[in-house]
Order: sequence, then structure tokens, then C-alpha cells
Amino acid sequence: MSFVRLLLSGRSVRLLALGVLTVLSLGGCAGWFGHDPLRVSVAGLEPLDSQGLEMRFKIKLRIQNPNEDSLSFDGVSVDLQLNGQSFASGVTDQHGTVPRYGETVVDVPLTVPAFTAVRQAFSLAGSDTPPGQYPYILHGRLAGGLSGGTRFLDQGVLSLPGLGVAGQ
Repeated sequence: MSFVRLLLSGRSVRLLALGVLTVLSLGGCAGWFGHDPLRVSVAGLEPLDSQGLEMRFKIKLRIQNPNEDSLSFDGVSVDLQLNGQSFASGVTDQHGTVPRYGETVVDVPLTVPAFTAVRQAFSLAGSDTPPGQYPYILHGRLAGGLSGGTRFLDQGVLSLPGLGVAGQ
């Protein structure tokens, strides 16, 4: 009988409620409330003026929202891996809204440190990757919202023929 009283005590109920809330918040809102994840893809990659020994690019991200609710964001951060190695990162304080069942394009400046570019050049020289075709993985986050942001992942092949740059 004392075990039942312990289970029904106010402290146990509060701990149980806190545990349930923690599990729900760790699971991510999209999966629990029927929202589909955002679709983010590389829409383009353009060279920018370099600074010092660094290379600079502008990556264009197409963000598609397959949900009934619009999504507001206030900042974007990305990390780009090329051929399985860390290559570039970038942030922007751009803000906006991805409409319900809509899309938007966001520009994020990327920085490639000099030593990373040199390491990548040596890596690509010894790889089986076709010239101008580079597998990439893009990790990122749209800041804002109740949960602090929405993470995304995109992967594919970047085409870098000569001076022209485009994403696929």
C-alpha cells in the first residue's frame, strides 16, 4: 500500500511529467506533430572576392517547406564537406519566411581556409573522382522558432567545370 501512495504522491507525478516532456522535446517536433522535414538543396555556388589566403564562395540554398505552416528563420549556418573532408563554413544573419508549401532561396557566404584548400587539392589529385565532379555533404541550421532552429542535411555532387560553378 505504501508503494501505491509513493507513486501517487505529487513529487512522483511531477517527475513523471518532466520525464515525458523531456522525451517529447528530444524527439523533435516535426516527427511528433506530423510535420515533414524541410528540403534543402544547393541551388548554386558562385566565387566571391578572396580575402588574404582564404577562398570565398556564395552558396545558394533552395529551402522547400512541404508543410501546412510557414517557417520563419533568423539566421543560417552551414558546414560543407567535400570528398568526405571538411571544406568550408559560413553564416548569415539573413532572416525570412519559407511559406507553407513554398520555397525560398537563401545566399550564405562560405569561407575556405587556405590550408584546407591545399589539403583538398592534394586529396583530389589522388582520388578516383571524375574531374569537376565532387561529392559533398552540407550540414546546416536555420535559426529561430520555438525549438531554437531547424537542422538540415543535403548531399550530392558539385560540378566545378573550369571557372563556372553549379550545384546538382
